[in-house]
Amino acid sequence: MIPRYQVVLFFMLLAASIVMGVVLWQLRNHAHQRLLSGEQTTPTQAPQVAQAEQATLMVANDTDDSLATQELTLPLPPSPEARARAILGKLLDLYAASDSGHPVPGGASSVTEVFLLPAADESGTPASGVTSSGSATAVESTGSASPQTGPELAVVNLTGAFAASHPSGIETESLTVLSICATLHANFPRVSQVRFLVDGQPRETLSGHADLTRTYLTAEAMPETVAQQ
Repeated sequence: MIPRYQVVLFFMLLAASIVMGVVLWQLRNHAHQRLLSGEQTTPTQAPQVAQAEQATLMVANDTDDSLATQELTLPLPPSPEARARAILGKLLDLYAASDSGHPVPGGASSVTEVFLLPAADESGTPASGVTSSGSATAVESTGSASPQTGPELAVVNLTGAFAASHPSGIETESLTVLSICATLHANFPRVSQVRFLVDGQPRETLSGHADLTRTYLTAEAMPETVAQQ
C-alpha cells in the first residue's frame, strides 16, 4: 500500500507541473505576439542598388601596344573612391578574361583601395596624406580626402598577389600601369597624377620593370587621339 504522504507529494508535483506548463504556454504566446507586432511596425527597406552609369575604360592591347576606348554601363556607387575602385576592377576583369588582348590574372579583387587626394603643387610638395615615398599615411579616418575642386592624386593600392602573378616585361607592365592611369583620368578628369602601392606599401616595380616609385601624369598616359578630343 502506498503511504499517504507519497500520494500527497505526487499530486502536489503534478499540480506544479500543470501550472508551469500553463505559464510557459502563456509566455510563449506573448513572445509570439510581440514578434508579430514588431514585424508589422518595422518598415521594410529595399536593399540599396548602385545606379547603372556609363564608364570609360582605356583597354590595353598587347598586339600593337595600344590603349583603346571602351564604353560600358556599370553599377557604380556614389562615393568617388568606391566608383574608382569599381571601374578599375572592371578593367582588370577584362584583362583576366580568357579572350583578353592583354592577359593579366587577378581580376577586380586585385584593387583593394583607391584614394583621391589633392595633387602635389607646382613646387613638388607631396599631397597631404601621402609621403614622398608614395605610401598613404594620413588619409582621413573616413578613408576619403576632403572635397576639393583642384587637381587630384589617385593612390591605387594593388594586391601583392596581382603583382606576383603579373606577366613580366617592360611593355606588358607599362601597358597595365598606363591603362589604369588613363582609365582614372577618363572617368575623373581632375585626376592628374597617379601613384601605386602594393599591399599598402611602396614597391619598386610592378613585376620587375614598370617603375612604381614615380608619380605618373595621367595626361601622358592618355592616347593622343583621346587627349585631343
